Amino acid sequence: MFKITTFANAGMKVLKLDGRLTGPWIEELDRCWQEIIVAHQRQVLVDLSEVTFIGPDAKGLLTWIWQHGARFHAAGCLNTSIVQEITQQDTAETADPTDTR
Repeated sequence: MFKITTFANAGMKVLKLDGRLTGPWIEELDRCWQEIIVAHQRQVLVDLSEVTFIGPDAKGLLTWIWQHGARFHAAGCLNTSIVQEITQQDTAETADPTDTR
């Protein structure tokens, strides 16, 4: 089972995810994300704190969502690790390799 709850909090759109993010639920999250894009929401938080499993295809979608401006909130070792991997991967890919700071 999977549940997506959307609400506004302090001027930010929040997608609260609950359950296993795999299979058909990936398409459901993608549909919700597309609705947010159409509505021109600027600040979006994807709350993964209640997600119990993130499948490989879901990781790809979350990466795409991150690259298009969303922020993540995660809890637990697995989800926190996946979020760190997504956000650091994006940072590494866009970083200037000549920057020696």
